[in-house]
Amino acid sequence: MSRTRSLSLFVAAFVACAAIGCQQRVEQSAPPADTRAADAAAIEKLDNDWFKAAAAKDLDTCASYYLDDAVILSEGSPAIIGKDNIRKFLQGMVNAPSVKFNFVGSTVDVARSGDLAMDHGTVQVTTTDKKGKTTTRTSQAVLVWKKQPDGSWKVAADTSAPNPA
Repeated sequence: MSRTRSLSLFVAAFVACAAIGCQQRVEQSAPPADTRAADAAAIEKLDNDWFKAAAAKDLDTCASYYLDDAVILSEGSPAIIGKDNIRKFLQGMVNAPSVKFNFVGSTVDVARSGDLAMDHGTVQVTTTDKKGKTTTRTSQAVLVWKKQPDGSWKVAADTSAPNPA
């Protein structure tokens, strides 16, 4: 094979490889589709569905919103880690004789990456004792949601703090 032909083949192969490399670099750097609005709407629906499940005293559904290794941080108690412990914690709330939950003023911020979101707002818990006295406690709450491989959202962290009196 002639020296010129070998050089031509080498140059052609180099140009082809460079073109493929540039194309792959462009394809890899393209940003993912922006699904933040749809994700925020999905999380808002999950918030509402959770409160409906709590009102129906559906412990299984309430617990299903949490990741297996999720954490709940609540004032005056140690961290509650893991779905089994979270389920026990929720059982006490959900099975209370007369309790109503409401999440008002919720704002959902989804990360541009589309894999994490923060949901924050005011939680109102209204209880009625055996004598008929109603008490409402108001707290500020933050939920950290993590998008799952199947596109669903699960709570990774849940924390609240009472509003000052």
